[in-house]
Amino acid sequence: MFTKQVLGRTTADTEGDVVVLLIGMRVNHFWAVHQWLPVMMAMFRMLGELARNHDRGLLGHVMLTASPRTYYVVQYWESKEKLYAYAHSPEMFHHRAWAIVNRKERAGKTRGHVGLWHEAYVVPEGSYEAIYLDMPAFGLARAHGQVPVERRGRSAKDRFAHRSGRKAAEGTK
Repeated sequence: MFTKQVLGRTTADTEGDVVVLLIGMRVNHFWAVHQWLPVMMAMFRMLGELARNHDRGLLGHVMLTASPRTYYVVQYWESKEKLYAYAHSPEMFHHRAWAIVNRKERAGKTRGHVGLWHEAYVVPEGSYEAIYLDMPAFGLARAHGQVPVERRGRSAKDRFAHRSGRKAAEGTK
């Protein structure tokens, strides 16, 4: 089995604010496969669409499960503007999928077989930190790059205090 290289103690090579989207589904009735499977497949289709066009702004994602019923994706975006642009773009699949969901809801045709949810966060620089020990690039580090922890600080306090050159330059204007 192939394994990814692990680099000892590392951190994410982020600059500026971090945009995180948590998006997922909950299977309310396992037997209603015809209801929840299309939702799951739609997420895979959207991730594929984003992977084919990096200019849309998705930097990386991690697929996770919270329980046998709940599945979600942690997505890292270049900016909230690019996240909004993707969500509202008529030529992208997300727009069409949500139009179907909204039409069914207005017509009273949702039956509660599958739940949908998302949470979006813009985390300002200085309000996040990350550390990975003997891990290949994962999560934030996979989306933004991975560097030795010494580049950002050995302690969480130091990593929270780290400021990228971009933010430091903005602060001197």
